[in-house]
Amino acid sequence: MLWALRAGWLALPLTVGPAIADALDGTSTAVAGVAAALAWATWGLVLVAVLVPRTTSLTAVRIGAPAAFAGSVWVSIEAGIGPAEIVALAWTAVIAAAVLFLPEISDVFVNGSSYGPERRMALRVPGLLLLGPVELAWAAIVASIAAGPLLLAARQWLQGALALAIGTFAARFGIVALHRLSRRWFVFVPAGVVLHDHLVLGEALLFPKNLVRSLGPAAADTTAVDGTGRALGLVLELQLTETSSVMKRETDRLLFAPGRPGALLREARERGLPVSQ
Repeated sequence: MLWALRAGWLALPLTVGPAIADALDGTSTAVAGVAAALAWATWGLVLVAVLVPRTTSLTAVRIGAPAAFAGSVWVSIEAGIGPAEIVALAWTAVIAAAVLFLPEISDVFVNGSSYGPERRMALRVPGLLLLGPVELAWAAIVASIAAGPLLLAARQWLQGALALAIGTFAARFGIVALHRLSRRWFVFVPAGVVLHDHLVLGEALLFPKNLVRSLGPAAADTTAVDGTGRALGLVLELQLTETSSVMKRETDRLLFAPGRPGALLREARERGLPVSQ
């Protein structure tokens, strides 16, 4: 899956380049140069990210891949729908969908930052954040990076200066916010398991092997503490042999939402942890 993503992104200049050239035809030399520089910089940064999978790389890919699709939509509006634009839209849509909706991709990136015998598996984004905050943060980052330089290239000096000043702050804030979503995972370590989720749980929680009673799908009527952030999809329940402090509550049951629950349970079984059906 990772090599498919790498190949798709590497081919982006060939599949999207002609459409960008059509859209920039007729614009000023300065605007065309800045737009091309932004496109090449985005492509280069994301290429490095997919070649070196790390947690920070996941954040870069999650920003850059949808930005490529958004850019294809923009050039299609500017130049009209032709063969080049159709290819650009289809190619970038597939890449963006793979990055955003295939949990295998997220697992590869978060596990790239693991140490030794660790195995990190990404958690799903809290459901409420998908209803606007994540999309707004992404849009703020992309608009902040592009607006200032393009306005200055178009000799809109005041608007460009304001956009550049505001954009610097907005982009930094948005990147930090999205990176926190990338740094959420369930970890298998030699001593046991760890839930690393500062966003929902407030701290990383280590549960030694002798404390783990079972791992498995959560029942609909479970009374476990909800550590999923109302994420969509199958929820797993971690049952403990004794109570532990979680989210300022004493409990022996905790819910969490991995991107690949089946793969996580297989890994748990291979590591000798009790798995329930």
